[in-house]
Amino acid sequence: MALSNGDTVHWNTSQGKTTGKLVRKRVSEFEFDGQTFKPTDDDPYWIVESEKTGRRAAHKESALTKA
Repeated sequence: MALSNGDTVHWNTSQGKTTGKLVRKRVSEFEFDGQTFKPTDDDPYWIVESEKTGRRAAHKESALTKA
């Protein structure tokens, strides 16, 4: 699955399926919202922005589905 900045994606949360846009791909260790994330070459992280709330979160690429 080829993902790019600005793509619309879905991911699962405890409240159900959420939709949002990809903001930034992260391929090296980074901190976000007080947590440390360690992407791998096979599974980078994306910063995503929720369509509903506008809040941003970090998710593994494997947890995202292109809309």
